[in-house]
Amino acid sequence: MNAQKLAKVLPVALTMLLVSSPAFAAEGSGDIAMAAGLAIGVAAIGGALGQGRAAAAALEGIARNPQASGKLFTPMIIGLALIESLVIYALVIAFQLVGKV
Repeated sequence: MNAQKLAKVLPVALTMLLVSSPAFAAEGSGDIAMAAGLAIGVAAIGGALGQGRAAAAALEGIARNPQASGKLFTPMIIGLALIESLVIYALVIAFQLVGKV
């Protein structure tokens, strides 16, 4: 992520965190709920970046050698499924954290 995108995204993310914190002020276990939300957010962003890079690399490989598309397709799908499974695992962990609230 370049500096210009980070300069646009970071203030918005920090503002959202600061605005949402009073919602958890009523309960003593707001930290767990905040951790669950942060965990699934980071997992979703990481998964999206990973899937984007994997698809870009596979498409670049196919563009350079169109005959290799059959050999690239299956490993790409397996890789995308593994990346998505990590995001689903983070969602399960977030649900378990929220269940403790």
